[in-house]
Amino acid sequence: MSAAATLPIASQGRAAAYVPAATQESFWVRALLIGIALAFLTLFLFVPLLAVFAEAFKKGWDAYVAAITEPDAWAAIKLTLITAAIAVPLNLVFGVAAAWTIAKFEFRGKNILLTLIDLPFSVSPVISGLIYVLMFGAQGWLGPWLMEHDIKIIFAVPGIILATIFVTFPFVARELIPLMQAQGTEEEEAALVLGASGWKTFWHVTLPNIKWGLLYGVILCNARAMGEFGAVSVVSGHIRGETNTIPLQVEILYNEYAFSAAFAVASLLAFLALVTLALKSFIEWRLRDETSRPLQEH
Repeated sequence: MSAAATLPIASQGRAAAYVPAATQESFWVRALLIGIALAFLTLFLFVPLLAVFAEAFKKGWDAYVAAITEPDAWAAIKLTLITAAIAVPLNLVFGVAAAWTIAKFEFRGKNILLTLIDLPFSVSPVISGLIYVLMFGAQGWLGPWLMEHDIKIIFAVPGIILATIFVTFPFVARELIPLMQAQGTEEEEAALVLGASGWKTFWHVTLPNIKWGLLYGVILCNARAMGEFGAVSVVSGHIRGETNTIPLQVEILYNEYAFSAAFAVASLLAFLALVTLALKSFIEWRLRDETSRPLQEH
């Protein structure tokens, strides 16, 4: 098809006529839009981040170190790391299995499974925590049995881990499902025809194709696991040194007017957010690079 055929009928007879691109705007329009975006980011992102770090170091480096190494704060940091270390690998396994099943196979109830995966996105984290209280609390469905066998879930570490797993399990699956659907099943089918087992096909064909998307989902899952507040707040009981994660410790310190200590602990989460953003940008760049490489080769 010629270039003239793509022009409007009124302009096809005028070879010299200039048809601007659909996304091309004047310099002033682009400058205005960029300025609005930068102003929004400055007001709602850069200034709050600077405020957190400024308040954290307001009393000096020694006070900052003392705030984050204080026993209750250190216990909150360790509990946050333990929770993420358990929740993220479990969600990794679930996400890969769910994405593999949904993207590579056709079965009854597929749409129901997709809906269930999205459930934590549509349910308030506070409601998610309340669900576990109703199930495992003293007055819950399984509460009396748990008390008889001296098993503590609510207001203990297991409840925090369960609540964190619930609110974070969609992240890995939701990153992998569209990626694996776009890749199709041709390469896996070719590997199976050549005699590869299902396990070898996954390790040598599927996994290399999804590695960056998988890492992207794991990073988002980890960031949410460490920063979760609502669901964890409901099931933790706010027991100092035992069931407080970093976000809960920040709330307690702030409510006690220990502002410098609260911002010092909060700066750890802010730093995590910056690291997550940097890793996210790197992975997006690698994904774009790998996506564009086959097109350049052709």
